[in-house]
Amino acid sequence: MTPPRPMVVCFCGSVLFSEQMLVTAWEYAKAGIIVLGWCVLPDSYFAAFPGSRGDDGAGVHAAEKEGVKEALDELHKRKIDLADEVLVINVGGYVGDSTKSEIRYAIDHGKPVLWLEPDSAETILKGITVTEPEKEKG
Repeated sequence: MTPPRPMVVCFCGSVLFSEQMLVTAWEYAKAGIIVLGWCVLPDSYFAAFPGSRGDDGAGVHAAEKEGVKEALDELHKRKIDLADEVLVINVGGYVGDSTKSEIRYAIDHGKPVLWLEPDSAETILKGITVTEPEKEKG
């Protein structure tokens, strides 16, 4: 008999919070949950791309400098498709535009959205426009 599939959670959030994502992923894994997240690069990688750490406006993200941001954004949507739910890593209530897009996608596709810091969720959600499902033509 095949054991039941573990829950799958996709993490969404700024690369500024990669350390928090790694710690949270460890806690989830210990609880038997599969985590899908973003790629975490070592600091040594960023030496080739000065000013590229994070997406907070202080610099350009490495994915943009390498010309792969759109492809990685689409890949992350496929991770959301595979997930049972989404966890937003919203440290200090911060959510950037890419993460807002991912939250919108998750909601539009019926994925439950949970929050690392739930107190900021309502404010964040007010700034996100959710697409209404298309009505069948009849």
